[in-house]
Amino acid sequence: QVQLVESGGGLVQAGGSLRLSCAASGRIFSINGMGWYRQAPGKQRELVAGITSGVITNYADSVKGRFTISRDNAKNTWYLQMNSLKPEDTAVYYCRAQGVVTPGLQDNYWGQGTQVTVSS
Repeated sequence: QVQLVESGGGLVQAGGSLRLSCAASGRIFSINGMGWYRQAPGKQRELVAGITSGVITNYADSVKGRFTISRDNAKNTWYLQMNSLKPEDTAVYYCRAQGVVTPGLQDNYWGQGTQVTVSS
């Protein structure tokens, strides 16, 4: 069974930085895509950043130039470095793993979510 465990959320002042981590555990052979999503109160969950196995990245326009996604394949872990945070970045952040290959199965998984709160 695959589990995704997130860490690094918290409360920060506007202009500050946070680094989120997501570690995947289980009998994992490979993970194709890794990503970060967020959901603010009353809003739909949205893609923040994604990274493929070929290290191709994509970002939501609202975070370009401020957030950086990276991955460590050896550790099945990926990160979201968030700089110049704004109050509108406040949300629950979820990590997602796509195309996770385990013995006899390929599937997608979500983390449990971590709260990021940016005060003005």
